[in-house]
Amino acid sequence: MLPHLEDFLLYLKTQNYSEETIYNYDRDLRVFSRFLEDFPITFSEIDKKIINEYKAYLISRDRRTAIKNEEGEQLASFSVNRMLSSLRSYLKYLIEIDEKVPVAPEAIKLVKTERKHAKVAELEDLVRLIEAPSILEKKPEIGLRNRACLEVLFATGMRISELVSLNRDQIDGSGRIFIRGKGKKERFVYLTSRAQKYVEEYLATRKDTVPALFVPYRGKGAPKRTKRLSANYLQAKIKSYREKLRINVPTSAHSLRHGFATYLAEAGASPAAIQILLGHESLETTTRYVHASDRFAEETHHKFHPLKEAK
Repeated sequence: MLPHLEDFLLYLKTQNYSEETIYNYDRDLRVFSRFLEDFPITFSEIDKKIINEYKAYLISRDRRTAIKNEEGEQLASFSVNRMLSSLRSYLKYLIEIDEKVPVAPEAIKLVKTERKHAKVAELEDLVRLIEAPSILEKKPEIGLRNRACLEVLFATGMRISELVSLNRDQIDGSGRIFIRGKGKKERFVYLTSRAQKYVEEYLATRKDTVPALFVPYRGKGAPKRTKRLSANYLQAKIKSYREKLRINVPTSAHSLRHGFATYLAEAGASPAAIQILLGHESLETTTRYVHASDRFAEETHHKFHPLKEAK
C-alpha cells in the first residue's frame, strides 16, 4: 500500500538508526497502511482531509495494532505525534528520491499534547518494588534474576532497552558499565555496591556461556541460548509486583529511571551530572525529571522564597 516502504526502512538502516527505531517506524507506517486499506483509499488519493481522518482514527478505540490487527488501547497525544512524525519522515524520504507525494510533509500538523503532572512513587515504595522478586517469585533463580534487573535499573538510571542489551562481559567488577544508549550515544553508568552484589549473586548461578547478561529460563532453569530477557516480560513483571504491593502510583521500568533522577536531585545532585548519567542531549529534558517530585518543589519553595520568614 505504501510505495518504497522497504526502501525507506533500508535507508534508515544505512543512516545508522538503531534496530528499535527502525522497528518503530515500520510499525507506525503499517498502522497508516492498514488505515488506508480499511478506508479504502490509495496512497495517491491522500489529502489533508484524509490526514485529519487518520488523526481521529489514531485517538479512537477503533485503531488496529500494526502486528496482530487487534484493538489497541487509546493512544496518548505523545504516541499520536510519534506516528504522525513517522509519516512525515517517510514523505520526506519520498521527496528525496524524486517521488511524488500527495501531501506535503509540513502539511501534517501534530496534535496538541496534554501536560501531565509528573509522578514518581515514594522512595520507600520503589525500594519495596525492587525487593519484590525475592519475596513474590516462587522460583529462586527467577527471583534473583529479576531482583538483579530492578537493582541495576534503579542504581544506574538506564533505560530498559539498555538493560536487556547488556552482555556479561560489560560487568567487570568495577561497578562502572560502558553502554551505548538511545541514538547510539555512549556513556558510563555506575552500579551501587548493593546492585553489584545482586548481579554477582545472579551470575554465580549461571553455568552457561550465553553472552547476554539477563536471560530467560526454560525447563529446569537452563537459559535459552542466544536469547535475551525481553523488555515486555520485565515491564509485565513490574506491573504485577506493583499491583501485589498495592503501590497506587503508576510504576514502570521508566519510573525507576525517573525515580533515580528525582531522588538524586532531592539529595542535592547537580542537574548537569544527572544529565550525563541519563544520557540526555538536552538539560531541558533532564529538568523534567529532576523537578518532578512534589517534595522537591515544596522544599525548594520553603528554602528559597524571599519572604519565607515571618515578620
